[in-house]
Amino acid sequence: MTIKHLLSAGSASALALAMALSALPAQAAEAASADTQRADRSDRDRSQARQNRNNRGQARANRSERREARQDRRANRDTNRQRTRNATKPAVRAENRNARAQATIDRRDRAWTAGNRDQRRARGPAIAPVEARQRAERRTERRADRQADRRVERRADRRADRRAERRVDRRTERRVERNRTYTDRDRSRTYRDGRRAGYRDGRRAERRADVRRDQRRYNRQYRKWNRNAWRTNNRYNWHNYRRYNRSLFNLGRYYSPYRDYRYSRISIGFYLDSLFYSNRYWISDPWQYRLPEVYGPYRWVRYYDDVMLVNVYSGEVVDVIYDFFW
Repeated sequence: MTIKHLLSAGSASALALAMALSALPAQAAEAASADTQRADRSDRDRSQARQNRNNRGQARANRSERREARQDRRANRDTNRQRTRNATKPAVRAENRNARAQATIDRRDRAWTAGNRDQRRARGPAIAPVEARQRAERRTERRADRQADRRVERRADRRADRRAERRVDRRTERRVERNRTYTDRDRSRTYRDGRRAGYRDGRRAERRADVRRDQRRYNRQYRKWNRNAWRTNNRYNWHNYRRYNRSLFNLGRYYSPYRDYRYSRISIGFYLDSLFYSNRYWISDPWQYRLPEVYGPYRWVRYYDDVMLVNVYSGEVVDVIYDFFW
């Protein structure tokens, strides 16, 4: 090792020693400040602990005061309750005594009433209470009314019986008189009267035969009207047609052939008077109102706001639509 090396090594040591010596005061200062901080912290902790102890003591004192206050209120409430109970006990006892006495009186009254009811009934309504007298009076009035009604009904029945008997007697007398007159007239009947009667009977039979012959001819010539077949055909959907042609179905006022005649709802099978289906009421163009064409003796006829299919030979209504016109 050379001197250069030693110098260099010694300088390094000296430098290190100088640095160490300069670092000691700083470390000492740091240690002192740390001790000071620890002391301050311990003082603060002690003061905080002391404050916490004081707070806990105050809280315990407050709880004790509240507990004592609750105990005092409970004692006062028990005392007041006991005082109230002691004060109301005589009144309650008196009330109970009065209730028992009233119950005894009521029981005796019921027993007396049950025991004397028959006796009061036997005395009659003259000395009975007011309600019993009023009830007896109403019963008497109702009995009198029923008796009067029965008398009136019996009187009416007797009058009706006498009237019916007189009517039967008069009919019997007229029948006997008619038979007696017929017998007297039959004795004086001549051959001419008999021939005239035969002629009348023959004419009547001939007319009946003509009517039957006309009816058979009518049945062969015209088929019967089917009032359900045309209603299922859309060609005659007069409902929708009237909806879009309202003015066409407004024909104005209907004038009845009779002055005092009023509207009455006429159903199928009814026979109209001939004036109601005269040609002034005919609907000459049924298709204008989407009604089916007619044939034979049938005609569509207006009757107020209804339209009817009438057999003009007999006057029979074979089909009808109510509220057809406006």
